[in-house]
Amino acid sequence: MHMHDVAQLFTTPLDAPAFAPTRYRFTDREYLNITYRTDPEALRRVVPEPLSVPEPLVRFEIMRMPDVTGLGDYTEAGQVVPVTYGGEPGEYNLAMYLDSVPAISSGRELSAYPKKAGKPRLFVDSDTLVGTLDYGSLRVATATMGYKHHPMDPDEARAEICAPTYMVKVVPGYDGRPRICELVRTQITDLTVKSAFRGPARLELFAHALAPLADLPVLEVVSASHILTDLTLSPAEVVHDYLTAR
Repeated sequence: MHMHDVAQLFTTPLDAPAFAPTRYRFTDREYLNITYRTDPEALRRVVPEPLSVPEPLVRFEIMRMPDVTGLGDYTEAGQVVPVTYGGEPGEYNLAMYLDSVPAISSGRELSAYPKKAGKPRLFVDSDTLVGTLDYGSLRVATATMGYKHHPMDPDEARAEICAPTYMVKVVPGYDGRPRICELVRTQITDLTVKSAFRGPARLELFAHALAPLADLPVLEVVSASHILTDLTLSPAEVVHDYLTAR
C-alpha cells in the first residue's frame, strides 16, 4: 500500500475498516425517554464547565434502531442532562451503552459520542413498553411506560429530540496526556416524527462500578415519551478547547 493511499483512509484496520464511510440515516428509530429529578450535587460532579445545570434533571433514554445505513441493526441506552451553554438550552450527553462495535467505533472516532459496550433492549410486554440495560451479565436499568396512553404533540416531540447536544471528546497522545480535549456541539435538524405518545412511567437504576447510572439517583419521574422517527445525524463542531483554555 502506497503512502498516499494510507493518508486517504478513514479508520483501521486498513483492509477491513471498523465502520462504513457514510452519513448515517436512521429509519424507524424508536425512543423511550424518561426524564427524572436527581440529586443536584451528584449532577454537578459529572457535568463539565463551561456547561451550566439549570435544574437537577436527567433523561434516561433507550433507542431501538432497526435500520441504519452502514451500521445495520442495534440498540442504545444512556443518560443525558439538560444544560445551558452561553445562554442556549441544550443537553449534555453523559454516557451511552450499545450492542454494536461499528456504532461504538464510528460514534467515538467520527464524533464525540461517549459510547461503550452494553446490552440494551426495548420491547413491548403486553400493555407496557419496557426498556432494559445490562452491563455484562448484570442489570443496571429497568424502565417501564404505559404503551401509547396519550398522544404527544409532534412539535413537542421534535423539540425533545432536536435539542442541541454537547459532548466531551478526549483523545490521549502516546505519552498518556490528552492530545484532543474538546467540548463539541451537534444538533439533529433532519427529522420526521412518525408517532409520539406519553404515559405513566417508572425507572429503576442499579449500582455498578463501570456503568454508574445509579450515581444519579431517581428521586422523581417527571415525564416520559415514546417517539418513532426517521432522522439523519449532523456533524459535530468544537465550541470549547480545554487544552487551549488551560
